[in-house]
Amino acid sequence: MTTRNLRPALRLGLLPAGIAVALVPVLAGAQEAAPAQDPTTLDRIEVTGSRIRQVDLETAAPVLLINREDIEQQGFNSVADILQNISAAGSPAISRTSPLSSGEAVGGSYIDLRNLGANRTLILVNGKRLGITNGGLQDVASIPAAMVERIEVLKDGASTIYGSDAIAGVINIITRQNFDGAEANAYIGQYDQGDGTREQYSFVMGSTGEKGSVTVGVEFTEEDPVWAGDRWFSRNRFPTGEKSEPRPGGLSSISQYGTLYVPTPTAANPNATTAYTLIRDGQDRDARDFANYRLYDPALDSTNPSLASTVYSGVKRKSMFFNGVYDISDDIRFESDVLYTDRESFAQNAGYPYRSNAFGTPMSADSYYNPLDEEVTFWRRGWEVPREVQNNLTTFRFTGEFAGAFQIADRYWDWDVGYLYNQNKGTQISTGNFSLAAVAGAVGPSFLNSQGVVQCGTAADPIPLGFGPGACTPWNPLVPDGVTGQGGLADPAVQAYLYLPGQALSETTTKSYYANLAGSLFSLPAGDVGVAVGIEHRAEDGFFSPDALAQTGTSTDLASGPTGGGYSLDEAYVEFLVPILADMPFAQELSVSLASRYSDYDTFGDTTNSKFGFTWKPLDSVLLRGTWSEGFRAPTVSDLYGGVGQSFEDYTDPCDTVFGAVGGSAQCLEDVPAGYRQPASDPDGIADGPGTQTPIPFLSGSNPDLTPETSESQTLGVVWSPGFAEGLNLSLDWFNIRIENTIVSDSPTAILDDCYIRGIDSRCDALGSDAFVRDPVTGELTSLAFGGRNAGFIETEGFDFDLNYRMQTAYGNFGLAWLNTYVSKNELKTDNLEGVPQQQNGFGGNFRLRSNASLAWDMGDFGATWSTRYYSGVKENCYFDDRCSLPDYAAPDTLGTNVPMNELGSTTFHDVQVRWNAPWNATVSLGANNVFEKYGSPNYDQPNSGYSYYGGFDIGRFVYMKYQQRF
Repeated sequence: MTTRNLRPALRLGLLPAGIAVALVPVLAGAQEAAPAQDPTTLDRIEVTGSRIRQVDLETAAPVLLINREDIEQQGFNSVADILQNISAAGSPAISRTSPLSSGEAVGGSYIDLRNLGANRTLILVNGKRLGITNGGLQDVASIPAAMVERIEVLKDGASTIYGSDAIAGVINIITRQNFDGAEANAYIGQYDQGDGTREQYSFVMGSTGEKGSVTVGVEFTEEDPVWAGDRWFSRNRFPTGEKSEPRPGGLSSISQYGTLYVPTPTAANPNATTAYTLIRDGQDRDARDFANYRLYDPALDSTNPSLASTVYSGVKRKSMFFNGVYDISDDIRFESDVLYTDRESFAQNAGYPYRSNAFGTPMSADSYYNPLDEEVTFWRRGWEVPREVQNNLTTFRFTGEFAGAFQIADRYWDWDVGYLYNQNKGTQISTGNFSLAAVAGAVGPSFLNSQGVVQCGTAADPIPLGFGPGACTPWNPLVPDGVTGQGGLADPAVQAYLYLPGQALSETTTKSYYANLAGSLFSLPAGDVGVAVGIEHRAEDGFFSPDALAQTGTSTDLASGPTGGGYSLDEAYVEFLVPILADMPFAQELSVSLASRYSDYDTFGDTTNSKFGFTWKPLDSVLLRGTWSEGFRAPTVSDLYGGVGQSFEDYTDPCDTVFGAVGGSAQCLEDVPAGYRQPASDPDGIADGPGTQTPIPFLSGSNPDLTPETSESQTLGVVWSPGFAEGLNLSLDWFNIRIENTIVSDSPTAILDDCYIRGIDSRCDALGSDAFVRDPVTGELTSLAFGGRNAGFIETEGFDFDLNYRMQTAYGNFGLAWLNTYVSKNELKTDNLEGVPQQQNGFGGNFRLRSNASLAWDMGDFGATWSTRYYSGVKENCYFDDRCSLPDYAAPDTLGTNVPMNELGSTTFHDVQVRWNAPWNATVSLGANNVFEKYGSPNYDQPNSGYSYYGGFDIGRFVYMKYQQRF
């Protein structure tokens, strides 16, 4: 809702649950302060989801409001955390528990309504778009929480009103305006394990005068990382349960100890090798003497990469928001918003697992450090130099508009003309990747020179020592971690030669020119016919440019190509609000709304989308509402112009005879041998669990021929405010969203499942060429390519049920809010073939029911809030026999194939806060999120996480303190 004043005669009527209760104190206060002689003056208010300003707040679409009080009475200290915990939110788009994620979006926070993808939820700030990444993501954490007045969540498609991306819904973040005085806030907290400290400090100051107002807020946030070794679910790859011992497996045979593979050919296998490692018995044994080696023992010589990785990335953010309003005249004003945010994030993984045979860099027979007189293969993890990724993103956003009102024949018209500019500039620095050329030189020929120093080359043709151009430093990859000397990786000179930092640059720019006009055309017996029209020109441009190392594939960092491009569009819309009946029996109000938007893109052409809605009050206490709308989402810069890149994907091969869903089946035996096992970089070279990382890089890329997604959304609901229970509001809304021509972001597991489980032949030959290639003898994947494409549909359906109740008693004021989202359908189809059934849209991160309940109490200067967050149980594939509660599970999308599933239990988190309003105009709050230190079950599907645990769950008990000082 956008308005400068709520005047006293504003009629509450019957509001959607979640809005009415939040506004009652505000409006009641306005009524008490209002002059009694002016009870008929009404302001027209713009509600999120409509451009038509109206007196009543009742709308055809469901809107959830989170006001300033709601924000302050919980322990989440960012806009992102607040929104990710509403019941209608889906899984986080990029979880902070995914340390292997890379790219410009890492470090941001993104909201996914209805589990339809964060790029299908439109984010607005004061009714105008927030800037996007090249992939279409919008970082809601860039808005300083101290400047937020309220957040309106439109749980309905709104492409006709706001254009592309508003398929799943719209989130409108409305900042504080007309602020007089100053306010300082401090927040500090940490997990009771003593880690993950979060600090936030903010200051808001403003002044309002006769000609306008200025409001400025600054905020600093620092969130320390949490290390994977400090949590039971991330310490080991396959935990069996809360704080329990891990399952066998999950270790890597590419360890920090170094492994030497000695050729031991046989008649049956001329390429056979035997693995050896240097004896570790507390003394630094000479790595040049083969007598100091023993056979490789997986129990002793494997490693756990999680012990050197983060489970929660660290984030540091500095932001400033300015809002200014100046009244040029009684009918014209100028308003401007300025946002500046500087975000830094940090994540770490264990050092790179280097395999010389994968890169063609064996240890030379002439290497001084080679214990044998022949060329040998080695494996060595760069444990001493972990892989770190540091992302920095700066955001500058400016909006400026002239707005006003005029009157024609006793009818008011509102207008605005403005400009939006948003720029995101990012830098990504990565360390811990080997230079392939440097490794080749370092393990090539070397000798002991006359000064007793090992030098690259030969005595007859030496190579200068060092790490500059033309120089070389020898490396002995067989020296274990912790051993100094002997050319090991602990030597700073060796590190300086082998490692080169990687860098990637990114930038996105949004420019928008717009004009809107809203008013009333004429009067009907039931009221005025409202209308809004507008035009907009918008341009999106961006690039993501990895450095030469990544683009040429000359390091162990994943090779990737540059992204660059843009598009522009022109749009026009019209919206009508038509009152049909009013103040009649069984029709206290009946009105309909109609809207249509025309969009013309320079990439794919034009599209027109329309919307219809109605509100009907048969009684003063009952409101019926409903909408039908069309929507669309245009391909992003990354979708259209992204470069091809490599990635070491985690996947589960359905033909694996231990963890695969159809291992040993006839369809698999056409491509793999009997007893086939998925390859891995594990101690025995085969997968020891689900979601195993590929030992070879796969390829992913964009598709310039993509066309927009289209959607059809429907809602139908009822709101009831019973007269016998003052302060009680209930609402029940049904929703259905179907997206056609979806832009599918594939994954290796999805491709293989579609091919072997669902029998979709085209998925075995996707993107116009082989999607994957297997070795004709071993059956192992030798290549796999995946990317975006238009195919099939996504459909979700369910119900939102909200209850709000406020009650005043002699023991204080009580407020209860209970918000629920139940998903009855979440299906997708990844192909356009006839006769191929739809499938469930994943299991691990899609909850059938999410429910939040909050009970607040206030009495005098004291208050308390108790909240719960409930996630229903989910299903995952049966990867282990002792965790397989549904062994006979079969769904229509598996074409009758039995695909055993395991059902995980529900999870509930409890939060508590107590607060005191101090006499010096301050508020002190103490609280704990997840007060009972509850954890969810291990989830081996790894939804939105790099670990066997759902990335949206709490990772421990978090205790905090908040202090607010008002001046």
